[in-house]
Amino acid sequence: MTIEEIQNEIIDEFSMFEDWEERYQYMIDLGKELPLIDDQYKTDSNIIKGCQSKVWVHAEMKDDKLEFTADSDAIITKGIIAILIRTFSNQHPKDIIDADTSFIDDIGLKEHLSPTRANGLVSMVKQLKMYAIAYQTQLN
Repeated sequence: MTIEEIQNEIIDEFSMFEDWEERYQYMIDLGKELPLIDDQYKTDSNIIKGCQSKVWVHAEMKDDKLEFTADSDAIITKGIIAILIRTFSNQHPKDIIDADTSFIDDIGLKEHLSPTRANGLVSMVKQLKMYAIAYQTQLN
């Protein structure tokens, strides 16, 4: 699936819920299904700066596509990174770099987060795109 197809799937899933309480629960459930980062990658260098809670992300290239794993010490944050990893994992770095992330606004995520969590969300997107830029540079 392309990034845009995955984003549209996420938008459809979130639109099934009546209120934000149900959406938060769904995010928590997504976080529980997150492919966990190996403990060896839970290092300071893999922590996303700008997040209120700790979020570790590891990226590696497999067959010209980036594969992400992550973890967080907070359940909502774990759900947020799970959505982003679902969107960007197993995609070509250039597609990640060029990806529009307005689907985050379409599901209403930013407006229902505290300001510090919203800043953390922006930091997560930036970090995933930075990994993509680094790996794209290696491909060129």
